[in-house]
Amino acid sequence: MAMIETREFGGTCALRGCNPKKVYVNAGALIDRVRRSEGKLVVGSDGVKIDWGKLLQFKREFTEPVLEKTEKSYQSSGIQTFQGTPSFESPTSIVVGSERIAGEKFIVATGATPVPIDIPGAEHITTSDDFLELSELPERVVFIGGGYISMEFAHVAARCGKHVTIVERNERVLSGFDPDLIDLLTQYSKKRGIHFRLGASPASIAIASGEGDGRRYRLEMDDGPDIDAGLIVHGAGRVPNITGLGLSKAGIEFNDQGILVDEGFQSVSNENVYAAGDCAATGKPRLTPTANEEARIVVENLLESGGDQRADYGAIPKVAFTTPAIAAVGMSEEEARESHDVDVRADDMSSWGSVRKTGDAVAGYKILVDRENDQVLGAHLLGPSAEETINLFALAMKFGLTATNIKSTLFAFPTSAADVRSML
Repeated sequence: MAMIETREFGGTCALRGCNPKKVYVNAGALIDRVRRSEGKLVVGSDGVKIDWGKLLQFKREFTEPVLEKTEKSYQSSGIQTFQGTPSFESPTSIVVGSERIAGEKFIVATGATPVPIDIPGAEHITTSDDFLELSELPERVVFIGGGYISMEFAHVAARCGKHVTIVERNERVLSGFDPDLIDLLTQYSKKRGIHFRLGASPASIAIASGEGDGRRYRLEMDDGPDIDAGLIVHGAGRVPNITGLGLSKAGIEFNDQGILVDEGFQSVSNENVYAAGDCAATGKPRLTPTANEEARIVVENLLESGGDQRADYGAIPKVAFTTPAIAAVGMSEEEARESHDVDVRADDMSSWGSVRKTGDAVAGYKILVDRENDQVLGAHLLGPSAEETINLFALAMKFGLTATNIKSTLFAFPTSAADVRSML
């Protein structure tokens, strides 16, 4: 058995994604809560700040052990390890560096990579990977694209007192989340120092002045005034990381959504190959829990069950860890109205006691309930603890609990979860 890694052993989530990102998000959220609690819960919050260099060192307490242990754990289990960019040579062999590796079965789990931004000067754009390794932030930071990466890191950078701008070609950021809640979040983000250029795209990037870490850039916009920045961060989305794998040489069919697989994650055109996670065209959200479930099924199909296992996704919750977080599970309002008689239960929760007790935050919800059978079709949350509360709806939807079932449940009080009964 062999493992090939194009970068450091450990994977995106542990080294460059979810886990280290949450360290930064926690820092921004802590600063935010202290500051908006000034004169209510605390005093003297003006002296509280983020030391970016120390934050980087703390983040490394989580990533460095992974780097040190992962490859060794493979080797101690009898798995050969290789580093380099692999490419299929035939349906049953791969080349990595000077090594040719033959095998009976292959699992492709190469994840996703930033979508190319094809404009002059794109080489000056920093990826989220590099953002997580910066020892300091310049005064002006621009994020291209308004997805998860941009919105999450923008909230952290703004809490550091930096001038932050998000450039998004659409009229809203965070497509895929409820538009009404996004509007609430956007207005709140503006109050917290984040600037938005919506319906706009950069035409090119030029060096304005300086050298090295002191270099300054100018985003020349396709419409409206140009934007100056000391750092430009890629947040324009990610695509399956399958370019250069030589899939055609192995007879592996793929499209722009990834490798084409059946419900057991076996390639539809090469029975020796399986694919899971962000590089597989499953139509499911590209999230860590999704990839974990798919990996579990691939292993069972390869080693235990004879190939008949299927993923049990249930309702897959998603969260953007902005400050506060926005979360969703199930159908959007638009999707629900197309196929159901929907009871839309929604409100701005910013004035609710549970929210005001945290200081001065923004919050809202939208719950979609089928009028005929009382099933929850979708749940959309914004506000303190939204990232945790959404899991209650995911659990209820997976096991068919009705809105009445949920509302009749006694939750510990006072908690954010207890607000669910009021939402329903």
